[in-house]
Amino acid sequence: MHAAQKPKSKLKFVTLDKESNMSTLWRREEFLRICRKEDLTEKAQDIEVTIPVKKSEEARYDLDPGSFFVHRFWGRRLDGVAINEALKIGYILEFERLTDRDEGFLEVKDTEANEQHKSIISALKAAAPEWEFEQINFVVGDRGSVVESVFYTKLKKLDIQGGKKDKLFADHVTQVCKAHNRVIVSFLQQVQGGTRPTTEESRENIGHSVHV
Repeated sequence: MHAAQKPKSKLKFVTLDKESNMSTLWRREEFLRICRKEDLTEKAQDIEVTIPVKKSEEARYDLDPGSFFVHRFWGRRLDGVAINEALKIGYILEFERLTDRDEGFLEVKDTEANEQHKSIISALKAAAPEWEFEQINFVVGDRGSVVESVFYTKLKKLDIQGGKKDKLFADHVTQVCKAHNRVIVSFLQQVQGGTRPTTEESRENIGHSVHV
């Protein structure tokens, strides 16, 4: 997406190579200019205490209840972040995949993704009210389903060049198919006793290293 942006775009993709947690981001100068870490910590704690402690988090909570909620906030991980300092706009990017067998799968996962980062969005809005923050979720079904119109609308917000949107969409679907292929190969390796499936062992090669 970064490479496909409009040449004069002021929107900067911060996490280009991997996801980052909040603590890592707030070591960067551009994020410290959004708000002070102390101010964000104060607002975040008020929100985090309203979010239930998961069963997997109980041991950490019992060890230090006083600092648990602050540590949980700063440890929250983001798939991607894009900011426009000139317009004071920040986008939290989340990439999700789930089963698309059921109708309305997109809305379900979109809601789950928003819930996952609600403390981040709410704390940022409270600590930096002059900024606008929004979460953008890219959701794909585990059988490759992508809502094309929604995908393009989100790319427009990220200042993607019109002529490159189709390629990004195609690349997005291709990556999903590759992920499916890895899962299928792994499954076949297990059921075939650890051997890698070959074209000869498969019934039909339908292209792009996909065998059925």
